Amino acid sequence: MLNRRFFSVVFLLGALSLLLAACGEKSQEDVVEKLQETVTELEAYKATADMTMNTGEQEQTFLIDIWYQADDQYRVKLENEAEQNESQVILKNMDGVFVLTPALEKSFKFQSEWPENSSQPYLFQSLVNDVINDPEAQFETTEDHYIFRTKTNYQSNNNLPAQEIYFDKSSFTPVMVNVLNQDAEPLVNVTFHGFDLDATFAEDDFSMEKNMEQETGGESSNADEGEEAVATAAQEVRELYPTFTAGAELAEKQEVSLEDGERIITTFEGEKNFTLVQEIRDTAPVSSAPEVVDGDIVNLGATVAALEGNTLKWSYQGVDYQLASTELTKEEMIEVAQSVQGQLIK
Repeated sequence: MLNRRFFSVVFLLGALSLLLAACGEKSQEDVVEKLQETVTELEAYKATADMTMNTGEQEQTFLIDIWYQADDQYRVKLENEAEQNESQVILKNMDGVFVLTPALEKSFKFQSEWPENSSQPYLFQSLVNDVINDPEAQFETTEDHYIFRTKTNYQSNNNLPAQEIYFDKSSFTPVMVNVLNQDAEPLVNVTFHGFDLDATFAEDDFSMEKNMEQETGGESSNADEGEEAVATAAQEVRELYPTFTAGAELAEKQEVSLEDGERIITTFEGEKNFTLVQEIRDTAPVSSAPEVVDGDIVNLGATVAALEGNTLKWSYQGVDYQLASTELTKEEMIEVAQSVQGQLIK
């Protein structure tokens, strides 16, 4: 009789422990509500992350600094680990959305709703919006993380339809993101190294002028480094062609002399035709107003590009590129551009 009572008490205590544990674990709805509350109340933050991309011919790793200040000001500095002298900044302030390449004195201004118009794997608010906007999001918990698997919204790339987002259980900030291809393989990984949710900024930290300067020493240093970067590219003329051509072959190559460099025009013909233009200049351009783009910001892996209609523009290692086609899809244009780090034109 005593043994029976003893086991009954043990069973009841065990059931009570399980019930208490279950009550302490947040449901998916609880976590979504807390995430939404956290980003709604954000006044500012700074974060750092590494982003590894396997979407092109070679794996690319970016070092990322992310700044945010209410209302709706962003600064995302992307530094390619292999090309640390050619960082780029995606900037959103009261004047618009910009992509800046300070070392080359180049800038684009976008007529864009970035970052709201597509998924951004390195922005806290974008990740939470993807969770909220996917009614079929999958949810699980571990000892340290809340994990969501959601659909993505990449307007210029449908080859990355899903993502896994890990949120810290204590702070509800993102810890890691895996962006998946159609075979559920991770092609992009973003690993965060911390969030400062009490960040403060100087009045001009989100200005275009300040962000066009090199961190190492202002305008004169910026001009000198820009000249050096362009001169190096001119000395090592890199006439590259894409290793992915969507079934087309090189049909024609033209070389045009410029006052300060050379323009190389390559035409590819086949299943889908396209033209690739490369401009290699001896001197950095004089700083001027940014080029206005009515299109999307596209991360190619090695660099950030501007996609406008049937044209994709970007700079890499001091060379300006322009890819144009009325026949390639957006995904194919991006894949062609990503492969232009390939072999030399013969």
